[in-house]
Amino acid sequence: MITVRTADGRTAIDARVSDSGSGTPVVFLHGLVGLNEHWEEVASRVQGQVRCIMLELPLLALPREVCSITGVADLTQQFIRGYLDDPAVLVGNSFGGHVALRVALEHPDIVSGLVLAGSSGLIERSMVREVQIRPSREWLAEKIGELFHDRAHMREADLDRAFKELSQRAKARAMVRLSRSARQNHLGTQMREIAAPTVLIWGRQDVVTPPEAAEQFHQLLPNSRLVWFDQCGHVPMVEKADEFAAELLKFVGEIASAPGRP
Repeated sequence: MITVRTADGRTAIDARVSDSGSGTPVVFLHGLVGLNEHWEEVASRVQGQVRCIMLELPLLALPREVCSITGVADLTQQFIRGYLDDPAVLVGNSFGGHVALRVALEHPDIVSGLVLAGSSGLIERSMVREVQIRPSREWLAEKIGELFHDRAHMREADLDRAFKELSQRAKARAMVRLSRSARQNHLGTQMREIAAPTVLIWGRQDVVTPPEAAEQFHQLLPNSRLVWFDQCGHVPMVEKADEFAAELLKFVGEIASAPGRP
């Protein structure tokens, strides 16, 4: 565990951090119901060439004063500044992609590049729009299943964890609060201010942040390219780990060889 404090120092959060490999620092940011382990298949494929730092914040247990997209972005940038000596490539899925975008907007000096997979920030159709207090396991299975093109990738352990956490009123309310804050924080044309090189990795069958969201991100981010994965939904790092790892290494190589880089 690593303790992360907000910029004003008033709130301290214990975060799980996994650090492996060496080279260009790459920070992985999970979604609302995500965990560090959802990045492990990708990290295991790239850690021979880059340094993989997986940051897991207890999103559904955050105190109210930081339980928002801006609060999580603040904690994330504070972690990066305190933990790393160099700018990092931020890799974010869903809510984690939105956090990465906010950090890149507000703290460009600590971001060397962005990899966004099914990011929120523009268009999102999420189960948390209709999340129930004490949802049934069957309802959650249907909603979590929507994250995948091939539901064989859905793990019983993830379903069990979501059922246990969202059966707690405080955690269900935190999920609603975080989702609402993300939807209200529509980034729109603000993204034109992000200079960091960006690769968008999107599943063509993503029903949570659909293909039109990827196209809009591509149009608004001035230094971006868009990579499509076929037969893939909202979590390409799980459904297409090999392809995701290959695109990540390609992107890191592009950054390293860009004009002006040492």
